[in-house]
Amino acid sequence: MNQAGKVVQQHDHKIPGFAFIHDFAITPNYCLFFQNPVSFNPLPYVLGFRGAAECIKFHRRSPTKIWLIPRDPSQEVQVLETDPCFVFHHANAFEQGDELIVDSVCYETFPGIDHNLNYQEIDFDARPPAQLWRFQLNLKTKTAQRDLLVERSCEFPFIHPDRIGKPHQCIFLAAAHQPQGDAPQQAIIKVDPEYGEQEFWSAAPKGFLGEPVFVPRPGSTQEDDGWVLTLVYDADHNRTDVVILDGTSLEKGAIAFGTGLCPIARLHLKHHIPYGLHGSFTNERMKYEE
Repeated sequence: MNQAGKVVQQHDHKIPGFAFIHDFAITPNYCLFFQNPVSFNPLPYVLGFRGAAECIKFHRRSPTKIWLIPRDPSQEVQVLETDPCFVFHHANAFEQGDELIVDSVCYETFPGIDHNLNYQEIDFDARPPAQLWRFQLNLKTKTAQRDLLVERSCEFPFIHPDRIGKPHQCIFLAAAHQPQGDAPQQAIIKVDPEYGEQEFWSAAPKGFLGEPVFVPRPGSTQEDDGWVLTLVYDADHNRTDVVILDGTSLEKGAIAFGTGLCPIARLHLKHHIPYGLHGSFTNERMKYEE
């Protein structure tokens, strides 16, 4: 697909076994897919006893397979193996010499779901935290090495859209307020994956947020120059706020407020918005008609 969104080339590849693939990463020459070590038993779901996610079994002794599919269909597909882990979302990937670098949010096992429990009944201490890892995939030695970038539980990575498939210097993620263990997402962190520097903004104790969306400042050449937008549920008022932070510094222009810091803008909606997964931004005003 070119920059105008037109499909210019198509090719198919088959992956043996069951594949739970939610996301993938792309570089100028490769598409990268993580095949999580899971199997699926559809019978309880078909009979109505369990939800689909409850029928997934994680295999701790099986490796996670990383499929490197060349964008040139004349080149061969490569498969590398890494330690067992479960990946929903990738932040980005890029090429560096003989290596492919991938930053991904990983769980040590599949985060199981029990449809009989509501959100307030979940035992977060029993759940594996999602953490940001960097994978170094060596195309010559056919090996994969991974290093922990962020220990704090985090999800929904977002980068500058112009850096997709290229080296990046910052990642924005929704994160837990507490530094260790799994917990609801109440904060945003900004991470420099190369040097490990982090910035932190929290809506705790009564704020619960979703994916951060980065909006670049028009004409800017700085990777983090822009705004970070997210929806925050305010449990005190049973409403959702649109929160806007400065991408260059999550605390810039903020003033002390309770246990956290006020953003540069907080827009109160009249009601709450149910949680979703991913967000996007457009400069154009959308018109909806019933």
